[in-house]
Amino acid sequence: MDETIGKFTILGKLEQGGMGAVYVGHDPALDRKAAIKVLLDQVDSSGQQRFLLEAKAAASVTHPNICQIYEVGEDAGRSYIAMELLEGETLSARLSRGALPLEEALEITLQLLTGLDEIHRHGYIHRDLKPSNVQLTPHGVKILDFGLVRRIGPDEATAPIHLTQPGVTMGTPQYMAPEQWSSQPVGIGADIFAIGTILYEMISGRQAFKGESVYEVCDAIAHHQPPALSGGAAVVAADRIIQRAMEKRPSDRFPSAAAMADAIRDVMAILDRGESVPIRQTTRLIALPFRILRPDPETDFLAFSLPDAIAGSLSRLDSVVVRSTMALQGRDVHAIDLKALAREVDVDLILSGTLLRAGDRIRVTAQLTEGSSGTIRWTQTAQGTLGDLFALQDSLLNEISDSLALPLAGGERSLLRRETPTTPKAYEIYLRANQLTLSRAYASTLIHVRDLYRKCVEDDPLFAPGWARLGRVYRMIAKYGHDDSDANYELAAQSFSRAMRLDPELSIAHNYYTYLQIEEGRALEAMVRLIERAHKRSADPGLFAGLVPACRFCGLLKASLAADQRARRLDPGIGTSVHYTYWMMGDFESAISADNDEPPLLRAIAPAMLGRLEEATALHLELERRGMEGAIATHSRMVRAAIAGDRASCVSAYGEFRASKFRDPEGIYGIGRNLARVGALEEAIECLTGVVDGGFWCIEAAFADPWLDPIREDARFRTLLLRAEDGRRSALAEYRRAGGDRLLGAAQ
Repeated sequence: MDETIGKFTILGKLEQGGMGAVYVGHDPALDRKAAIKVLLDQVDSSGQQRFLLEAKAAASVTHPNICQIYEVGEDAGRSYIAMELLEGETLSARLSRGALPLEEALEITLQLLTGLDEIHRHGYIHRDLKPSNVQLTPHGVKILDFGLVRRIGPDEATAPIHLTQPGVTMGTPQYMAPEQWSSQPVGIGADIFAIGTILYEMISGRQAFKGESVYEVCDAIAHHQPPALSGGAAVVAADRIIQRAMEKRPSDRFPSAAAMADAIRDVMAILDRGESVPIRQTTRLIALPFRILRPDPETDFLAFSLPDAIAGSLSRLDSVVVRSTMALQGRDVHAIDLKALAREVDVDLILSGTLLRAGDRIRVTAQLTEGSSGTIRWTQTAQGTLGDLFALQDSLLNEISDSLALPLAGGERSLLRRETPTTPKAYEIYLRANQLTLSRAYASTLIHVRDLYRKCVEDDPLFAPGWARLGRVYRMIAKYGHDDSDANYELAAQSFSRAMRLDPELSIAHNYYTYLQIEEGRALEAMVRLIERAHKRSADPGLFAGLVPACRFCGLLKASLAADQRARRLDPGIGTSVHYTYWMMGDFESAISADNDEPPLLRAIAPAMLGRLEEATALHLELERRGMEGAIATHSRMVRAAIAGDRASCVSAYGEFRASKFRDPEGIYGIGRNLARVGALEEAIECLTGVVDGGFWCIEAAFADPWLDPIREDARFRTLLLRAEDGRRSALAEYRRAGGDRLLGAAQ
């Protein structure tokens, strides 16, 4: 190497790359140092073109957050770029020491976005944003290396990357958007995606997408999301920004770097209010039913109940999200490769095991498997009788918690305890009842489950989970008209109250209680309670699932959708009532696709709103042939009568609902619209009055619902709409006071 390149005196080498080297040079005319990037002689013509494009692009953009170009030239046939020599360290060097504080990570991201917006405004996309291309200087953040820059325009589409092609360096895999792995057009969304991955890594200290090979990284980027971040409202808001930035489709990401920067400023405003921001990266775990080696009716219930009980204890921790197994129903989970299963359901760890009964002894072998590698983290075998279930569960729970090596605070560690009654008999009854709750809401099943939970809490009156689950069964019995409605609602309220007095932090009690509150006309109270709790328990998907109906009942539909998004971010397999939110927004196609209820009532009626009346009638007849009971069966018959214009049958069904003291205001809204369609106007007004009186202020759909046309000009109906709007305004004020807008990112 000569001692000079152009007018620069070479003082030493900084680094060597695949296409060239970077030197420290001195400009004697201006008496300043510079970084000199020199292209290797053997680089082919395409590499030379990229080098020149990099120089042209970087030189055209002048901004405090972009490394400044001093000069582009050629010396002895070698192309070079002279640029600002920066102090400090790269972001990758800083990340090697661990995660950054949230405020610092947000400030770095904001500066990156400001510089990136300038790059985009000049008609370029960077395409290679990553921590090593970000310099942290004493004077701010600088974006480096325009080596993969491309013009934005009609020719922005790029050829697919061939993963087996040697020497391909068209980006760093962990930070590349899905479209960069395919033949799809690559626009500014690819840079937005990269910023999302960088922000995630700064906050969590871990890369968003990992794999043992480039193929696995590509698969993770194309099909999965990294674990959610939990903590205060600011952490949840930052996680929400990251999720949007890393959406798989470019159209679902932020439309510009400036738009993402605005969202970052909103999070920083939360921090300015002095909120504490403990940051946790959640560990995602799924507990599979244990495999029964020799079927035995006396102990087979443990295959589901034992891992479920262990998972329930772990779910008390805000740093652990236990994924639902509902998405795996109907499949032989024991025949699935665990590594493939982990990718499918997006989990970090899988708890699995086997059960074998021999005489009066039970042998349990459990193992915890790493999702990313499919390797077993630990395995344990234990034996005992049914009376030894306590010790067995304690042993497994302790092994798992030690294996997770969770950084638990003192207060959180106290939450990690076995949720079991004090006697083996009560525990066995409880586990049997839990298994039966997976069945549909038939009267015979509900009554049997109720009796089991009753026996459990009679044996151990201090067992909070037993009271919480008993309260849920009482509520379901009351709602679906299988027994005295008033008495069962009162028993449900007493059971929930007992559970939460015994264990104020019991998640299932808080989550189940929500549905009783909204059915009793206290949706606003439920919404505020859940928001306040979610500020402290931001990794509990059940809380956000409860906010879906609570916000909807209050008329806050954007908040309801945002709550569903957060619940599914934490657990994609969780069931929520978001299909009813879509219904109230008039998005019937989304309501159909989101309805996973059993039986799927909304999926059966939504076609009628799309003009497919015969299809809706046939679907309801099919549901009735499946043996529905109580209020569900009555409502199905009523919908068919409404479609057919059968006024007498609709009024008769309404009488059945009144006799059963059906309370659900949202369900009563559906009854009212059925009555209006067939011209039963007085009954319809009576029904809808009860809806508004019952605290259901989400009748936005009423403004466009053709089934309500017969009462639209009735002054009483218009008064009801005004009353509902007043209720919605009051709820919105309480939503903001409780910090719902900060928690969910929905300002309404």
